[in-house]
Amino acid sequence: MGAFHLQGHVLPSGEPQDLWLVDGVIRTEPVAGAETLATGAWLMPGLVDAHCHVGLESTGAVPDDVAERHALADRDAGALLLRDAGSPADTRWMDDRPDLPRIIRAGRHIARPMRYLRNYAAEVEPDQLVAEVERQAARGDGWIKLVGDWIDRELGDLAPLWPPAVAAAAIARAHELGCRVTAHVFGAQALEDLLDAGIDGIEHGTGMSEATIAAMAERQVALVPTMVQLEKFESYAQAGEAKFPAYAKHIRALAATRMERFAQAREAGVPIYAGTDAGGSLPHGLVGAEIAALAQFSSPEYALGAGSWRAREWLARPATLEEGVPADLLVFDEDPRTDLSVLRSPARVILRGAVVG
Repeated sequence: MGAFHLQGHVLPSGEPQDLWLVDGVIRTEPVAGAETLATGAWLMPGLVDAHCHVGLESTGAVPDDVAERHALADRDAGALLLRDAGSPADTRWMDDRPDLPRIIRAGRHIARPMRYLRNYAAEVEPDQLVAEVERQAARGDGWIKLVGDWIDRELGDLAPLWPPAVAAAAIARAHELGCRVTAHVFGAQALEDLLDAGIDGIEHGTGMSEATIAAMAERQVALVPTMVQLEKFESYAQAGEAKFPAYAKHIRALAATRMERFAQAREAGVPIYAGTDAGGSLPHGLVGAEIAALAQFSSPEYALGAGSWRAREWLARPATLEEGVPADLLVFDEDPRTDLSVLRSPARVILRGAVVG
């Protein structure tokens, strides 16, 4: 691997700096013979898709070559660190590929039978939840993913999957095993229950209230709202309306107030991160669109941090471009802080010190 030189404004500070990339890491002292790749550019840590599903499509797990295409689409969009929030596919083989993004896995979704999408989750009854957490802890990289609520066919509406005491026992066991726990949650009741149970993260979070926002801010429970996925709420409502009219009405109400709730969460100090929910029904490579959507209720700089340096810090990965850290970074010809649309076309994508895009 050759040595490279970059000069530009390094985010998040924006200060001009020279960087050299040698043996896959960043150096801040000149390196003889380094090839200059860019000058006067904007340089930032690689983007993070903090909620995606590599190897998962609408019918379930896909072959390795399809999963590879998922990872490459994310990489080419600048997402060099992925938190895989549940997948039935085994993607461990990707860890040996230096040209693919780094993946932090949450094992497989954990749901109850007939209470989630077919072929996605490990399905267990409540009395088996703790044991399933133990199994998925072994499959993951320090995260567990629960399905917190889904349609209850008898009620005809969203309802929690897990009794509060069972959820609390499962989360406590995950913490004993050194794992953090996050959950798919659309509605209000499951969110309240899971916060009381000690959960670490919430995916989607459209059912937040003033009380649950305050609790999340106090405990620094992370929120990954998956903005591009929530744009599909109307299609969910239409699909369920004939059979579950109460559910359709509920989903529409959650969609109508989501921006207000997210803005309140941001103002209260809830940590918010970018995640697309790619996989299943959404294509990979949407992280730029997700970051732009986050800026609708925050600011461009906040949204950038949510999809880069702050997300990396949250996931315990290098968050700044400094001496000795892995050379996973993006190069832009324009300042993304003033125009988030430039995220969709990086001038250079550099992974482990190699130019891959």
